[in-house]
Amino acid sequence: MNIILRLLLNAVAVFFLANILNGVSVDGYISAIIVVLVLSILNLLVKPLLIILTLPVTILTLGLFLLVLNGLIILLADKFIDGFSVDSIWWAILFSILLSMLQSLLQSFLKKDKK
Repeated sequence: MNIILRLLLNAVAVFFLANILNGVSVDGYISAIIVVLVLSILNLLVKPLLIILTLPVTILTLGLFLLVLNGLIILLADKFIDGFSVDSIWWAILFSILLSMLQSLLQSFLKKDKK
């Protein structure tokens, strides 16, 4: 049940950010749920491989290249989902930063409710 709640809260965050950011669009709430699912799968399967392959660049940039990797994952999700579009890598990086901040905020609220 906790996984479904986190999925729905993350979908709300995606939908909210798509309405705020000009360069990101989501067709509807169902598309936002699909975006969250695809991003979860890409973060689970593709991102670790990309991190290993780009480790020297990540070390040279003191970890800042991970922001670019997150943006690339968002753009990859854009290619897979018809109802989700991101205009550029910069919008994708901004979207990923704001999404992770919102997810962290929502997770902290979930933990407070359990206590």
